[in-house]
Amino acid sequence: MQENFWNDKNVLVTGCTGLLGSWLTSSLVDQGANVAGLVRDMVPKSNLYYSGFEKHINTVRGEIEDYHLLERTLNEYEIDTVFHLAAQTIVTIANRNPISTFEANIRGTWNVLEACRRSPLVERIVCASSDKAYGDQTELPYDENTPLEGRHPYDVSKSCSDLICRSYHETYDLPVCVTRCGNFYGGGDLNFNRIIPGTIRSILKNERPIIRSDGSMVRDYFYIEDGASAYMLLGEKMQGSKILGHAFNFSNEQPLTVLEIVNKILKVMESDLEPVILNEASNEIKYQYLSSKKAIEMLEWEPLYSIEESLQKTVRWYEKFFNYNKSKLTDFKVDTLKEKQF
Repeated sequence: MQENFWNDKNVLVTGCTGLLGSWLTSSLVDQGANVAGLVRDMVPKSNLYYSGFEKHINTVRGEIEDYHLLERTLNEYEIDTVFHLAAQTIVTIANRNPISTFEANIRGTWNVLEACRRSPLVERIVCASSDKAYGDQTELPYDENTPLEGRHPYDVSKSCSDLICRSYHETYDLPVCVTRCGNFYGGGDLNFNRIIPGTIRSILKNERPIIRSDGSMVRDYFYIEDGASAYMLLGEKMQGSKILGHAFNFSNEQPLTVLEIVNKILKVMESDLEPVILNEASNEIKYQYLSSKKAIEMLEWEPLYSIEESLQKTVRWYEKFFNYNKSKLTDFKVDTLKEKQF
């Protein structure tokens, strides 16, 4: 990354309390950026608050479905860079509540882009799509020329938002790029329905990890610090560049089955627990993984960590996190007892 590039840049991060958003926000602050973070819900255990970086940003309360809030935010904070990450990202929730998923992921994207189109100061916009935008394809790995053919609610929402980005660039010359990444993992993911944090928590509790599928689904697992670094590199490369309007896959190009990633975690944590395979998952793509050739060649990007290194870092984060919250609970009980005594 370019030294001092982000110093004094005015950056809006939507979804800054999410997994990627929290790591990206902390990295931007470390690089000297002035960050405004759009926050819908207060999530006290979010990595943004756990790390303390919420004290170093301007917090904007509201939703990406609120167009006028976005327009006001861009103008009042004189934003020059937008990282649009806010979305409903959970497949099972999307299947239960497609309308709210479409509202957040599709309407939210066109609201961000339209507000940026009307703001004279915005110079670069990075929008988060997903490998799910490609849908279920027979030719693997997916590259950026693979058709966007989502079929289920979450996948469709990402296909649509991805195409909307292309439309705004082609029609209005909006300086936007799109990222398509695999399944993020790392410290700070508090959705324990996901396989990696759920497995780590189970093992820490000495419980057998649960696999909802049959364990054979193949995915990219992409470490969150590599993800934050990739987003920042892309933002830097957009400066006066011909890559505007492009989409980029980011992946470590080491696809694994669900069972394989669970076994790697068991090995890292030196556990002999056997996973429970429920074979209950539905509406999920069987094989999905990406080629990062374009990002490697055009952006000179490469991941910083191996899977083993990143899993070790992730496990250490959760060990500290659960010990921290356990001590907080103990302190709360002690304080409550003291209050009752006096």
